[in-house]
Amino acid sequence: MFNLFNKRNPEPPQDVKAIRELLLTGIKQELQKLEGGEGNHIKGLALFIACPPAEKYMYESAVFAEDEQRFKNEIQRIADDFAIDLPQNWTMQTNFIEELPGDAIKLTGINAALYIRTPEHVVVTRSKTAFIRPLNGESEKTSYKINATDGKINIGREHKVQVSDGFFRINHIAFPDASLNEANKFISRQHAHIEWDADTGSFLLFADDGGIPPRNKVKIRSVNDHNPVKLNVTELGHVLEEGDQIILGELAVLEFSYIDTDKN
Repeated sequence: MFNLFNKRNPEPPQDVKAIRELLLTGIKQELQKLEGGEGNHIKGLALFIACPPAEKYMYESAVFAEDEQRFKNEIQRIADDFAIDLPQNWTMQTNFIEELPGDAIKLTGINAALYIRTPEHVVVTRSKTAFIRPLNGESEKTSYKINATDGKINIGREHKVQVSDGFFRINHIAFPDASLNEANKFISRQHAHIEWDADTGSFLLFADDGGIPPRNKVKIRSVNDHNPVKLNVTELGHVLEEGDQIILGELAVLEFSYIDTDKN
């Protein structure tokens, strides 16, 4: 077996073995911070890889894309060796994307990043009620009240649409197709959705199939950070904070708030 953790290769990986070594080394370094049983609160890992299209086949081989459980088993062996104590039902996802997420952990020596999902950042003071208001684009309502008990709150063009699998989707926050507002043209029928997450005590925004590249996009800009966060995969949600602006496509903008300004 090759030496996973002592070899350092500053050059870009040239073969499948070198790619796998760098990925596992990076994951090992992050998990080792939880050494001694501190990993039992981890819900899952998501690996993001941004590689040249011509080299994608090597990266797919490196993570055993045809057998996802095999790469997960490699990580489990690392966790066992360092007594990290991952829970039995932890999940592993590998995503090939054009640009690495800004909030993920960048791995050394390779254009890949890791996201560790945990419930440790619980915020019990957040309200379970929030408000969505369009700042640009014409939606069916001028304000939407959402609650933690609402389940999946779909966002998209038109209220009721038939999607690619033949089923109908109800968009609870809907932008009419007949509108003359230019922003509505860049919104997908299944663009995004919001869900309450009990682990973090917050509302999460997810991109749907029509809201990830190369289709229309989903971005979030916070009040304190003017660098927008782009949602590139459908599996991972972004925690919505007070005053966040959600950009759908090119022009439509929604504001997220816990404050009911209609009463002020």
